[in-house]
Amino acid sequence: MENVQSIKQRFEIIGNDPKLNRALEKAVQVAPTDISVLVTGESGVGKESVPKIIHALSHRKHAKYIAVNCGAIPEGTIDSELFGHEKGAFTGATQTRRGYFEVADGGTIFLDEVGELPLTTQVRLLRVLENGEFLKVGSSQTQKTNVRIVAATNVQMFEAIKNGKFREDLYYRLSTVEINLPPLRDRHGDIHLLFRKFASDFGQKYKMPTIRLQDDAVQLLQQYRWPGNIRQLRNIAEQISVLESNRLVNAQTLSGYLPQASSTNLPMVVNAPESKDSDFSNEREILYKVLFDMKGDLNDLKQLTLELLKNKDTQKVQEENQGLIQKIYGSEPAPTPQEEDSPALLELAEPVITEYPQTVNTLAEDKYHFAEEIQEEETLSLQKKEIELIKKSLERNRGKRKAAAEELGISERTLYRKIKQYDL
Repeated sequence: MENVQSIKQRFEIIGNDPKLNRALEKAVQVAPTDISVLVTGESGVGKESVPKIIHALSHRKHAKYIAVNCGAIPEGTIDSELFGHEKGAFTGATQTRRGYFEVADGGTIFLDEVGELPLTTQVRLLRVLENGEFLKVGSSQTQKTNVRIVAATNVQMFEAIKNGKFREDLYYRLSTVEINLPPLRDRHGDIHLLFRKFASDFGQKYKMPTIRLQDDAVQLLQQYRWPGNIRQLRNIAEQISVLESNRLVNAQTLSGYLPQASSTNLPMVVNAPESKDSDFSNEREILYKVLFDMKGDLNDLKQLTLELLKNKDTQKVQEENQGLIQKIYGSEPAPTPQEEDSPALLELAEPVITEYPQTVNTLAEDKYHFAEEIQEEETLSLQKKEIELIKKSLERNRGKRKAAAEELGISERTLYRKIKQYDL
């Protein structure tokens, strides 16, 4: 039995992470058997390497190895691709076709993205796993096959089972042994090794000096979350190798190649000075809070004013709304009623009466008109603040709508609509 180090050299696997080593050890141990294997992990972690290792170390190594991307085959033709079809089975079936399970008899089939299989195909696959039998599309004659199945998925299988998108019995047949490959962000020590390997390969490919990273760039490389994992790292290494004339890359240059769409997932930097972006975000949150508090206070004043104007018993109104009056005036003592006209209590309504004199005069006739007038003023105030925020964000991002939309927490399409709406 080959050891893990020789397997890495043979299949050009880079890295020394313990989780990666454990996954390779399991692949080596399970290879001589005919056990079904399910390889799990995020997209781009290199799941396709595991079935190749298993096939190469098994007694089936001289037979066929077929890799099938289940997510890339249309639902209407996947049964035909996997199990074959008879002539005339459907429109366009001009001749009999052998499927992958017939062609790979005695070998290994790798079903990539197995979580994308339609439920009808899952039933057929379950039958193959249970007794090695299958039916061609349009045929009633059962055929036998001796195929080892290695499957892979980046789908959360238990979630798919819960939602009725994947059969539970098929999952347990596929995952007799489950091998999980860790995401790149959990392999900090391997990230720079992989980048150096890719940079060397692309340097030779394009006949250019190999890209090297300064210490600050290495640190940035290791702190980034790599949502696309090894595939994303390889693409960025290729971009830098082709585009950068300076072959020694610093953190500032590298950051220009790292998409910021997932910046919310970046690890938090402790005790770091706050940036201008952070200040703006905090300022925006505070402004929103103040506006909503002001709206609440204004609604409270509206409610109290309505009570005062509808009810002549001002003492009763004050007693019933003591908590509301205390909230408006804070720790200051609330005014006490004097006479029937209660000028002291009407002081509470002074801000509303001053700002909306005509509305208050007609309130007895139409109380809803009063609410509509105030709502219109509030809307205009919020609109004004929204325009100011959009202008400020566009200035900060030098007119780049995508960056401004991300900063404002809205979609680029929504921002474009508001720019046209406010004629900015």
